[in-house]
Order: sequence, then structure tokens, then C-alpha cells
Amino acid sequence: MKGIVFTEFLEMVEKEFGYDMVDEIIEASDLESDGVYTAIGTYEFSEMRQLLGNLSKSTKIDIPTLMNSYGKYLFHTFEKNYTVFFEQQTNAFDFLESIENHIHVEVKKLYPDAQLPAFDSKRINDKTLELIYRSSRKMSDFAEGLIFKTLLYYKTVGDIQKEFIEEDGSVVKFVITIE
Repeated sequence: MKGIVFTEFLEMVEKEFGYDMVDEIIEASDLESDGVYTAIGTYEFSEMRQLLGNLSKSTKIDIPTLMNSYGKYLFHTFEKNYTVFFEQQTNAFDFLESIENHIHVEVKKLYPDAQLPAFDSKRINDKTLELIYRSSRKMSDFAEGLIFKTLLYYKTVGDIQKEFIEEDGSVVKFVITIE
């Protein structure tokens, strides 16, 4: 997993819960990296699971809620660092449809070792988009937070329904309906 995901996560924890919480969750985890991350480094996903688990224990906030909040938080970093992707699209559906065949292709050029989720999109009609998320990391709550912020970015009022296709969360269908 790319280091930016870790550095931004710890930044969010510090902003939301304070520096002592960052220190606490790192100390409570058995991390190969010792909790030292660089944005361009690559780290094991197991480290993120440990950090999330320890944050959940300390804050009494369930992991799905934390992941959704983190997706919303990280959206701002993506918006700031990758504005061209957002400017190339005029609405939320076009942007979401461009993730797999455009955005992820460009990300792979920058970070060839990045392990990205897969997204299949299907426009049902002008008001409904189906997005199938596939990832062995099972971070659909994180993806949902990003989708939510995408709707806000494009000033779109909508509803996101989530259905687990695979019980373990590795394949999830989002149905996004806009007004």
C-alpha cells in the first residue's frame, strides 16, 4: 500500500484525535515500519489494519465508520494533488466512470507497484450509476467516503446504496442515484 495512504491517515488521526492518539496507536501496533512512513514508500496493508484496529479500540468508533471518514478526508488530498483528473470531467458520474480506465491507468504510470481496487461502472440511466468495487483489501467503506465527496465536489445531490456481492466485502456494488 502506498505511503501516502499512511501519512494522510496519521495526519487525519492527529487532526481529529490529537498527536497523543497517533503515538498511542503506533505504540499499540506491531509495525514492521515502526510507524515511520513516507508518502512515496510502500508498506504492508497489515500495518493499516493494525492502526485502524487500535484507533477503533481507543476511540470506540467502529472500523467501517473510521474508514468512511478517512475516505472523505483523503478526497481533499486527491483533489489538491490531482486536480487535472477532476477538471477533465464535468459531473460526478463521468468522473466515477473514469476511475478504472483513466485515473487508475495514470496512477499506475506514476506508481507501477500500486495495488489499486478495480471499479466496473454501468450507467443505468441519467440518474443512476452502478459501480462494482473489487479489492482483496475490502475497503468499500473507504471507497464510499470517496464517492460521497465526489458527489459534493460536483455539487450533486444523491444517494449511495451499498450491497455486498461477496459476503467478505471483497466485491461490493454501489448504486448511486442523483436528483
